[in-house]
Amino acid sequence: MDVLIQFFVGLHIVGIASLLGGFLTQMKAMGQGTARFVPAMLHGALTMLVTGVLLVGLNQADDQSVDNIKIGVKLALLIVILGLVYVKRDEEKVDKSLFGVVGLLTTANIFIAVLWT
Repeated sequence: MDVLIQFFVGLHIVGIASLLGGFLTQMKAMGQGTARFVPAMLHGALTMLVTGVLLVGLNQADDQSVDNIKIGVKLALLIVILGLVYVKRDEEKVDKSLFGVVGLLTTANIFIAVLWT
């Protein structure tokens, strides 16, 4: 079971890298007001959602403790990120503040995962 859990942790990290990487590649465009949500950001957020749900289920099945409040906060942030990216995915330009919110929430999600013990 540990190997399976670690495999999905790896996929979860790939998802966050895709989401954050997509954001970072658009930083210059954000400064110019021409940033857009690239497909990698949507795919990364979806990967995080699916692997996160699987990780919670696998950890509970393995009788490991799961901090449901932490998972709930992370899930709420991810739902907001996913909603924003999904709704605005076809627009040629996204407002700077909206684009910045996605980057901020993504970074917050990372820090919650790492620092909330």
